[in-house]
Amino acid sequence: MILITGATGFIGRALIRQLSALGYPTRALIRPSPRTPRLPKGVSVEVAVVSLADVRGLRAALSDVDIVFHLASAESQGSQGNLLTADIKGTDNLAQAAADAGVDRFIYVSHIGAARASAYPAFKAKGIAEEHIRKSKVPHTIMRTSLVYGPEDHFTNSLARLLRAAPGIFPVPSGGRTVVQPLWVEDLVMCMLWALEKPETINQTYELGGSEYFTLQQILETIMEVTHTPRYLLTLSPVTLRALTVFLDSVIPNFPISSFWLDYFAVNRTCAVDSMPRIFGLMPARFTYRIDYLIRKPWYQRAWQSTRTRVSSTFENILASVRSRTSR
Repeated sequence: MILITGATGFIGRALIRQLSALGYPTRALIRPSPRTPRLPKGVSVEVAVVSLADVRGLRAALSDVDIVFHLASAESQGSQGNLLTADIKGTDNLAQAAADAGVDRFIYVSHIGAARASAYPAFKAKGIAEEHIRKSKVPHTIMRTSLVYGPEDHFTNSLARLLRAAPGIFPVPSGGRTVVQPLWVEDLVMCMLWALEKPETINQTYELGGSEYFTLQQILETIMEVTHTPRYLLTLSPVTLRALTVFLDSVIPNFPISSFWLDYFAVNRTCAVDSMPRIFGLMPARFTYRIDYLIRKPWYQRAWQSTRTRVSSTFENILASVRSRTSR
């Protein structure tokens, strides 16, 4: 049995789809919430509704579990998130429970730049969480990634949304020569799965990134070209841009950018370009070849796709109900 935290995030959803296709039994750890969890449709997965703060509940959720993929984080929640509770204490609780349960592998997705001494909250929290995993003595593999992108991410989609909403100009940090190495989500998932087959990856930490280096301005220019939304890039001081972001995040519900998000571009987040081919034998996808999902379809195509998805989901539920009755 494989347990996945953060299963409703875009990396978790991609991972569940791959595990299901390979026939692995999976269990999603979902934090208590009044909202219906956004798990992939048409995929068989168990659900354990447990908070990372509930040590007893974690032990129950780890029953019969051999492998843990720990993806949960409070970063995407912006000002509503609590890194101390979710990323630091939550990881400590889960790692200790996994060690006590005799879990064979614990795979954790962290950030390039993670360190206890980091001045940036997101990287500091990841660095402390990594230390808790190592101290727990659970057999682990830590994967530090650069920015991960894909059809449901909070990176390229957030930028595309803001560019469309921007009134002709778009603010970027002045002197922004910070470099990142965008990593395609499916490449990351494949590395996570292949790590299970490589005993030499146990108790190791790897840094993974894509095949190209980009500054934030180059990423924005690429997205503007793909989405056909040209904007004038207005440079602001990092301090001014951070203050503006914190203000907008506090007054606009579901604002797509948070102060945590700005941390990603505060320092270079790169590794050797050949790290993924050398370690896992996988050539990473090129950023410019994989972001066509940002192209907005006409409203009638979106309506048709939504209708097809709902009909397909209803049909699958009916079939599942019929199969359940006939099996009795």
